[in-house]
Amino acid sequence: MTAQSMTQAVGVWGRLRIILEMIKFEHTVFALPFALMAALLAAGGLPPARATFWILMAMVGARSSAMAFNRVVDCEFDRRNPRTAVRALPAGQLTPAQVWLFVLATTALFLAASWQLNPLTLALSPVALAVIWGYSFTKRFTSFCHVVLGLAIGIAPSGAWIAVRGSLDWAPVLLTAAVMLWVGGFDVIYACQDVEFDRGHGLRSMPARLGVAGALRVSRLMHGLTVVLLLALPRLVPLGAVYLLGVGVVAALLAYEHSLVKPDDLSKVNAAFFTVNGWVSIALFLFTAADVALRSALAN
Repeated sequence: MTAQSMTQAVGVWGRLRIILEMIKFEHTVFALPFALMAALLAAGGLPPARATFWILMAMVGARSSAMAFNRVVDCEFDRRNPRTAVRALPAGQLTPAQVWLFVLATTALFLAASWQLNPLTLALSPVALAVIWGYSFTKRFTSFCHVVLGLAIGIAPSGAWIAVRGSLDWAPVLLTAAVMLWVGGFDVIYACQDVEFDRGHGLRSMPARLGVAGALRVSRLMHGLTVVLLLALPRLVPLGAVYLLGVGVVAALLAYEHSLVKPDDLSKVNAAFFTVNGWVSIALFLFTAADVALRSALAN
């Protein structure tokens, strides 16, 4: 390899690293455990390794594509907002063409993974793309943009269920609704940081519409409904005490999240948004996996 080609390779990897940082690639953890949880329930145990691999690829492709798409579409707003002006695109670390190329590459990965799974997954992939890309425009016309973001992430468990079974059922739909409310609720909290910016630039959000105190009440309601839906899941699939213990842990984590944020004190929003919610999805998946494993062991 010549010195020039080595320099070019380093440049490409450097830009990729910046893109992955820009889209917060590590936050795939929010949705991935729910997708794996649905795959586990759909299979009644460990899903086939091949299906699991392509589910992972689909998740990575879809989430990365959606986040990069959002960064391009919202670049001008990010440039005007002091909180987001340091992001890679408005700061000039990347060009729109580079990010669009990443969008195309990750979309291709998502479509390829959908094709590898089954015909229904592939047939529904354009619908999934419409939802995850469409979210980026919703803040321009509706305060319910947080719910649309929740749906964009919440379709992951339904997609994983379809990937394993080739059909849809009420259990993944209920899980999708729970994830939608959970994500929407914590996005409302996160949006409280930008209430004045949103109002000043004609953007819609729950905090901009209701004020911070009102938005936090909405968020608490959404998270309460999340717990209710999770408690209802054992009516549709075989889950027992271990799973219910996991729901209790989730409820405690959500209560802790809300204890961190006050209408007059948003200093701990990042801890509430990033740390606590990462543990919510991981904890529920682990307790669900333990419940399924225990039931399988007792059955044998």
